Amino acid sequence: MADVASLPPDVILDQPARGRILVIDDEPDIRESLEALLSGENYRVDLAPNATDGQRLLESSSYDLVLLDLMMPDKSGMQVLEEVRLRDQDTPIFMITAYGSVQVAVDALKRGANDYFPKPWDNEKLLIEIDRMIARRRLERENLELKRALKQRYSFPNIVGKSERMLKILDLVAQVAASRATILITGETGTGKELIANAIHAHSARAEHSFVPVHSGSVPPDLLESALFGHVKGAFTGAVASRKGYFEIANRGTIFFDEIGTISLETQ
Repeated sequence: MADVASLPPDVILDQPARGRILVIDDEPDIRESLEALLSGENYRVDLAPNATDGQRLLESSSYDLVLLDLMMPDKSGMQVLEEVRLRDQDTPIFMITAYGSVQVAVDALKRGANDYFPKPWDNEKLLIEIDRMIARRRLERENLELKRALKQRYSFPNIVGKSERMLKILDLVAQVAASRATILITGETGTGKELIANAIHAHSARAEHSFVPVHSGSVPPDLLESALFGHVKGAFTGAVASRKGYFEIANRGTIFFDEIGTISLETQ
């Protein structure tokens, strides 16, 4: 197993590790070569000489990616893969083996592997795929954390009101959040229509995309079409640059028209 003392001084002092990777392989030469390759790219590397030790590390630590050998004396990589996937669907796992075939690769992918590399592998390709996979997983985690933060910010406990009428409204919000239908929210100014709209968005399948409020009364009638649908440079006098419309900005998300009653009936 790699320790800090084994890493180059510039890696320790200059920058944090790019990610933590576990290598599970019974061949010492393979473990050492992967450790040298990955440590040289500023990854933190842990090594396991067999399946049992590898699974023990997976249960006690968190990894950004696992490199798993297919053939090991105590347990096959396929068996380890299946057992890990029963409790962990997220950690990326790349299979590595000297016994490569199309069928074996297909089986590994079906059982939950994210990629498959025959020995000897191409170092450059392996590093590219590792970097791509770790970056993708981090982006997915960031999106999930953002979605959770939005749900917390616009969660029902943060909407003041415990009356029977308000509880019915919150129940309705939970129901319509799953719908793709256009929703009309009515109420006097200052009663929290935008807060309700935000809560609907935050609890919907669109939550990871944009919530775009459009304050209808502040958009001049002659520019409303341009504001909604955008325009290209030179489309009309004063269009000195291309501009995205609100609908494009809200693509796959939610667009909220505040005070839509101020827009002419024809435009509505």
